[in-house]
Order: sequence, then structure tokens, then C-alpha cells
Amino acid sequence: MLTNLSLFTPSSSHSQTFKSPNSKPKSPFPRLPISPISNLSFLHKTQFPFQKTLNPHGISHKFKTLALSDFGFGGFESAQSVIEAVSVLTAIIVVHESGHFLAAYLQGIHVSKFAVGFGPILAKFNANNVEYSLRAFPLGGFVGFPDNDPDSDIPVDDKNLLKNRPIFDRVVVISAGVIANIVFAYVIIFAQIVFVGMPVQESFPGVVVPEVRPFSAASRDGLLAGDVILSVDDIELPRSVLNSVNSVSKVVDVIKKKPESSVVFKVVRGGKDLLIKVTPDRNVDGSGRIGVQLAPNVRVLKEKPKDVVEAFGFTGREFWGLTGNVLDSLRQTFVNFSQTASKVSGPVAIIAVGAEVAKSNVDGLYQFAAILNINLAVINLLPLPALDGGSLALILVEAIRGGRKLPLEVEQGIMSSGITVVFVLGLFLIIRDTLNLDFFKDLLL
Repeated sequence: MLTNLSLFTPSSSHSQTFKSPNSKPKSPFPRLPISPISNLSFLHKTQFPFQKTLNPHGISHKFKTLALSDFGFGGFESAQSVIEAVSVLTAIIVVHESGHFLAAYLQGIHVSKFAVGFGPILAKFNANNVEYSLRAFPLGGFVGFPDNDPDSDIPVDDKNLLKNRPIFDRVVVISAGVIANIVFAYVIIFAQIVFVGMPVQESFPGVVVPEVRPFSAASRDGLLAGDVILSVDDIELPRSVLNSVNSVSKVVDVIKKKPESSVVFKVVRGGKDLLIKVTPDRNVDGSGRIGVQLAPNVRVLKEKPKDVVEAFGFTGREFWGLTGNVLDSLRQTFVNFSQTASKVSGPVAIIAVGAEVAKSNVDGLYQFAAILNINLAVINLLPLPALDGGSLALILVEAIRGGRKLPLEVEQGIMSSGITVVFVLGLFLIIRDTLNLDFFKDLLL
């Protein structure tokens, strides 16, 4: 999976999933992958229907870490949080592929494989002529069809092969994964509203420092966990709820632009205002780094609905708010690609961020899962090879041509090239995101 994590962090697909390179396409729709491109940059834009701004004297240190800014991913520190993040991602993959599978099965269309993950098969079993498998890397999945499979004993003119079904039937199968993710996202948000409650955000002045890494520039120069940054280099930080995330970004930008140069922080500690000078270390990419996590100075409360009607109202508001953020983030990614390309991340970064969410606030996994589902659904509708939208585009071309399909070799070439691009890009992002983990950065510094 590829994604843009800039909403999770001020600096950083949903996730992106890759298909097994060992499997060669055997039909125009050999498998229906989950999105190879994702964009999570909307995670800072969480919709809170009720927001309160408190006076400057009401600073609270019972904060929730909503944004992380250490210029790296520290999400692999806790095995439990990593397992939780991987479980969420795997569940989303299963839901997506189950949508394709059930849409085909209920229409009597032949299905040959249902796989979770890619790479070597860890376990498998056969039932009703379908191979169900669990593969080594749980970062993708596919549903396989026997169309044009030379090893299949199903006649090529069988009416229940996917390629031989009417256009509408094929559209249903291809769209079902997206629909399943949308429904799953709504169910997750509804469950969050009912069992956890609607987030109600109270905002306080400044930016919180939840964590200072040992032996970092911040630790060396006296910045402590729990400090609240009110200004950086005489730049006052906005105090409103809507600007809380921008405040984090401003601090990050100042730090990144001043490697090995003093940055003056005005902080509140124990009710007293202090001025602290920190000299950022030079990162491997030449930017400044002080080794802290930053978060908007907010406190999130939970308000449970009074009845079912209010529960659906809260759910709808949250669902459409998150969907709007996904669409806006995707638009910004394409419009300003030169600026946002570096923020596109792969499955390693997604799991790292998910692990951070799970570690800091288990309730956050609800929104993490909902956003990944919505993001996956939106990205998969893009008319790009290797995505569901690419398959739908081919069907649209077929409909425009009066039911005449493109030559099989052309369709297979388009889909195969898309899968190759996704795999190569995914491999690049996995390597890059792995090197961005704090553990590897420490080895390089």
C-alpha cells in the first residue's frame, strides 16, 4: 500500500497493498487488489462536532497525542501496538477481498482463489474448488478467477466465467470491494460512537511535547516531556482549535530549517514561562531534528449518543467529514504532487503510524481503521491499471465500443504493467520507510 501520512504527522494509502509478483495474470481481471496508492494526509483534520477553546490559564497536561513529529516513525517500539496495527490492516484487506468474492459467489461466477497477503503461502485449504490461502506478507490480497487459466478444466465459453458475464455483473464484482470498505468504515464509526463516544475536543494554547528522546538535541538542551511550547523563535503559535495542527507544522518547519542553529522556545513548565534554546542536530537529509514528538495541546472527551437517532446522526457527520478530508487530501496530492510526493508512504509507514495510534490511544484505532477503509475505497476507484478503477475503465471502453472488448493481449498488457509499476514503487517505499524508522536513523547517525 502507498499512502500519504501527512495527516497523521506534520511531515508524513491509506495504505497501499501489493500483489504477489509470483502470480501472472490469466484474465483481463485476474485479481482485484486493494489500492496500491493511498493518502492518509487527512488524519490531522479529524472532525469534532463540538469544540471548545479554553483560556490560556487552563493548560492541561492530560493531552492526547494527535500528531507525531519526530521526523521518523517510532511505531515499532511496542510489539502489541504493531500487532494491533497489522490486524487492522489485515481486516481491511479481508473485507475488501470478501466484497469481490461474495459478489462473484452470489452471482454464480467461478472463483479459483482467495488470498490474504502476498508472497509465499503459509497455509491454505480448498473448499468448493476455491483455494483459500494465507501468505507471508499481510499487506494485500486478491481474488483469483479461472478465466483463461490453461490449468482450469472449465470450458472457455462457460457462461459463469467472469469474462463471459454481462457488463453489469462484472461491474458489480469489481465495485464490491470498494462498497465493502465504505460499509465497513461506516460500521466502524458507528461502533466508535456507540461504545466509545463522539470525540469532543477542548483546545489549549500552544503545542505539547509528549516525549523527548534520550540523547537527542532536545534532551541535551533542556526540553522536557510535558512542556507546552507557546512560541518558537518569537513566532506566536495560534491558539484556536482549527489552527492547532498548523501550530505543530510551524514548529516542525522552523526546526527543519535550522540544523545546527539555535531555536528559541518559549515554554510553560509547572505554571512558569521559560525560554529554552535548542540546537537541532543535522538529519541525514540536511534538515534539523531535535528528537521529540509534538502534539496539538488538546484534550479529547467522549460524548455518547442519547438514542439511536443521535447515534446515526453522529455517525453520518463523522463519516462524511472523514470522507471529505480523504477527497481533499487526494486532490491536494495530485494538484501539488511535487510538494506532496515525498509524503507518500508505503505499508511500513502505515503500520508504524497505526502502532503509534494504538500505543497512545487504543480508541484511535477506530478512526485509523475507518480512514484506511475510506481511503482504500477512494483510491481504488481511480482509473489506473492494477486498481479496481482500472478494471472499471476497461469495461467502460468495452461499453463504448458496443460490447466489443479490447484484444486480450492489450488488456493483459495494461493490467500487468500496472501491477509491475505498483510492485516496484511499493518496494521503493518499503525500503525508504524502513530507513526512516528511528531505529535505522539512529544507526546511520
